[in-house]
Amino acid sequence: MINLGEKQELTVVKKVEFGVYLALSADEDEPRVLLPRKQVPEECNVGDVMEVFIYRDSQDRLIATAREPKLQMGQVAELTVAQTGKIGAFLDWGLEKDLLLPFKQQRGKVEQGGKVLVSLYIDKSDRLCATMNVYDNLRTDSPYGKDDRVKGRVYEISDNFGAFVAVDNLYSGLIPQKELYGNVELGKDVEARVIQVREDGKLTLGIRDKAYLQMDKDAEKIMAMIEANGGMLPFTDKASPERIRQETGMSKNEFKRAVGRLLKERKIEIGQYSIGRIR
Repeated sequence: MINLGEKQELTVVKKVEFGVYLALSADEDEPRVLLPRKQVPEECNVGDVMEVFIYRDSQDRLIATAREPKLQMGQVAELTVAQTGKIGAFLDWGLEKDLLLPFKQQRGKVEQGGKVLVSLYIDKSDRLCATMNVYDNLRTDSPYGKDDRVKGRVYEISDNFGAFVAVDNLYSGLIPQKELYGNVELGKDVEARVIQVREDGKLTLGIRDKAYLQMDKDAEKIMAMIEANGGMLPFTDKASPERIRQETGMSKNEFKRAVGRLLKERKIEIGQYSIGRIR
C-alpha cells in the first residue's frame, strides 16, 4: 500500500515524457504514483528502486517527490509560517506545495514568519494537513533523568492538568498545575527541571529549582521588590495565597521561607501590614 505522508521505497514501472510512474511492484493491478520529470535521476530505468515521499499536489493528486520533507507522519517538527489565509496558515515544509494548518488545528497566535510546532494528520478529504496538537506524536524515550535541566515548547495549557511541554520539540513533558509559576505562555519556550520520569517515559517538570536553591532566588527577588517599592512591601506573609502568588509568583509557603531567610539575615522587619527594609 502506498502510504500518504511517508517515505517509501517504490519501483519504477513506467517511463513517460513527464516523469516516471512508481509502484510497490510491477503488478499491473498495483496503484501507481507519478514522480515528476525534473526529479527523475538521469540514469533512471524501469525496475530501479527509489525512496520517495508521498503527498498530494496542488490539484490534490497523489504524487511522489525525491525531496526531503521537514515533517512526516508520526513526527513532530517546528515549521515556519509562509503565509496566512482565509482557511488557515500555510507552512513551509520543504516541498513545492505549502502545508495547510487549518484554523481548528491552531493553538495560540499564528502569524506569518513565525514558527509553530506541528504534526501531520490526514483530513476527511484524504489530504495531508498540519496540527498543533502534537501530544500523540511526542516520544517517551528521552535521555533525561531526575533533576536534569531541559528546554521545551509549551503546546497546550489545561486548567486541570497544567502546561504540556514538548521537550527539545521531541519528548513528552508536563508541568503540573501545582508547579506552574510566573509567565508560562502557550507557544513559548520554557526552561524546566525534571521532577520525575514516569513509568511510561513521560517527563514531569517543574520550572523552579529545589527548595534550598530556590529560597535564595526568592529572597533576592523579595529584596529587589522591596527596593523597587521604596523600601517596603504593602503586605506580609499573612496575606492570602492568591495575593502572594499574584504579587510575587510564589506560593505562600515559598514566600514565607524566603521571608524567614531575610529575617534571619536581619535584612527586613515585619510590621502589622507590611515588610520593610532594615536600614
